[in-house]
Amino acid sequence: MMIQIPRWKFVLVILMTVLAFAYSAPNVLNANTQAALRAAVPSWLPGKTVNLGLDLRGGAYLLYQVDVEAVLRQQAEKMLSEARREFSRQNIAYSDIDVLGSGIRVVLRDAGQNQNARQILRSLGQNADVRAAPDGLTLEVYPGDDGSQQIAGHMIERTAEVVRRRVAQLGTAGARLTREAGDRLLLQVPGANTEDLKRLVGTPAKLSFHLIEAQTKVAGGDVAAVADTEAASGTGGDMLALSGADMVGQGVQVARRAIITGEMIDEAEAGFDADGRGFVKFHLNTEGTKKMCQATTANTGKAYAVVLDDKILSMAMIRAPVCDGEGRISSGLDVQGANDMALLLRAGALPAPLSVIEERTVGSSLGADSIQSGQYASLIALVLVMGFMVLAYGAWGIAANVALVINIAMMFALLSVLQAVLTLPGIAGIVLTIGMAVDANVLIFERIRDELRGGRAPMEAVEAGYRRAMPSIVDSTLTTLIAAIILFSFGTGPVQGFAVTLGIGIVTSFLTAVVVTRVMVVGWFCKNRPAQVAI
Repeated sequence: MMIQIPRWKFVLVILMTVLAFAYSAPNVLNANTQAALRAAVPSWLPGKTVNLGLDLRGGAYLLYQVDVEAVLRQQAEKMLSEARREFSRQNIAYSDIDVLGSGIRVVLRDAGQNQNARQILRSLGQNADVRAAPDGLTLEVYPGDDGSQQIAGHMIERTAEVVRRRVAQLGTAGARLTREAGDRLLLQVPGANTEDLKRLVGTPAKLSFHLIEAQTKVAGGDVAAVADTEAASGTGGDMLALSGADMVGQGVQVARRAIITGEMIDEAEAGFDADGRGFVKFHLNTEGTKKMCQATTANTGKAYAVVLDDKILSMAMIRAPVCDGEGRISSGLDVQGANDMALLLRAGALPAPLSVIEERTVGSSLGADSIQSGQYASLIALVLVMGFMVLAYGAWGIAANVALVINIAMMFALLSVLQAVLTLPGIAGIVLTIGMAVDANVLIFERIRDELRGGRAPMEAVEAGYRRAMPSIVDSTLTTLIAAIILFSFGTGPVQGFAVTLGIGIVTSFLTAVVVTRVMVVGWFCKNRPAQVAI
């Protein structure tokens, strides 16, 4: 009986082996050679390397807390504005209205308007809780418990998305952002400087353009006063008195309602003029373009201010309507400042304030020690496994060892192509995979031995050994793969790193044990046609 393997399978195994070594090879090059290789070859050619995690490369570990109370206060301020508008529309008089914690309090002038006021306050939010004092004049409204949780949860998710976009703009591979219990976000960025990362992630970046109403001397401070007068320009709302960092002692009253805000900016990029001064060029979306055109058309000849986080960046005169959606911000920005501002504008403003409650800086030397320890462990495991296979199975063990080397190359090739993050637990997964990779070959070889002892011819024993060992190999592979999937699905951080390398290693081990060694053994049999074999 002769085992028949189509020629295309031989070609496939050779091609698979060549690709495995080609795509894993960049990982053994030094950093400078890797960078030169990535710049020289197209993206689809071998040039990618495995991304090292925080524990191997070093970097920043930051645990943030989202200020949920500030989020609820912001929501209360929105409720306050809506309540003022509705009371004015329905002629409901009040002597006082103000934010109270996460809600608002209204003191009516006429108790007879209590019911109408309560209806307005109930309409401010779903499941709003309206409370009335015995005198019928004082009303308080708060978002219900479900409403508060929903608002907080939504804001935390939005904040996480903005942080994720900001970190992605840095182009740092292997960054990880996870939501911890409650209102906490854990950010791990390999290779990042902790202080620079804190500055970029924690900046609110709330940008807006306001018409200037007046400029006066003030006592100083970023937000000097709020005037309860309507803006003369017709943009609506109260006026804020602001002072810029370069305008000490100068107060500038701007219309509270902004012409445009940062959310209306689609694209932003840094640039530099002939004198080396930085600026940020931006492009507005459809809504922003329309609003800018209307405001600049109606207010030609007036001045406006660019305000970032309650500080004036620059002021300019509207000399002509701006309707093309293009704009530029410049205020003595240096190279880093222009790049940072462009990054923040592209990523968007933080919906809620963040505070750092835990930070760590992982040194690169510690990561280098971990890599070296992992290399030693992997080499020791590889030598011991290979030595055992040769001692136990002779020439057949050599075939299994060749498949093992191909298996390791395939693992690193897949990790590189997928741009997976390799952590210290991930190295443990590789070491474990090296030990498990020969399990399938052990099952096959022992089955072949049993068939030879039973009196079968060599070729028949090989064919029967592969066929009868297959159910056990498939079962063990599937059970381990299921365990890896569960670890990846429910684990976080290091556990996921271990699960990734374990899962990839199980798949590649199955392919090399069942396909590669089979092709090598059958090829040897077809060439030598031995009458008997020893295993």
